[in-house]
Amino acid sequence: MSSAPAAVLDALGDGTRREVFELLRAGPQSVGELAARLPVSRPAVSQHLRALKEAGLVSDEADGRRRRYHVERAGMAVLRDWLDEFWNEALGAFSAFVAEERT
Repeated sequence: MSSAPAAVLDALGDGTRREVFELLRAGPQSVGELAARLPVSRPAVSQHLRALKEAGLVSDEADGRRRRYHVERAGMAVLRDWLDEFWNEALGAFSAFVAEERT
């Protein structure tokens, strides 16, 4: 399982995976429950879940004979931290620009 920002961005770069991820925000669901709400097959949903899991965005737990998938918040924290770096750099550059303009 990877939690690198690039892996998260790559995983969410696919529209169907984003839709699966959005559906899981409502709570844990099985492959069958997700497939019933999507225009793709159960095997396709499983493949998308695998990619999301490898990126650290979802995890699963046994529920009888089924697996229930849920959002792994730490995966999004990696992306947020990465984006915060850009924001902090932009704020730093703006602060330096304002300080330079005042002198």
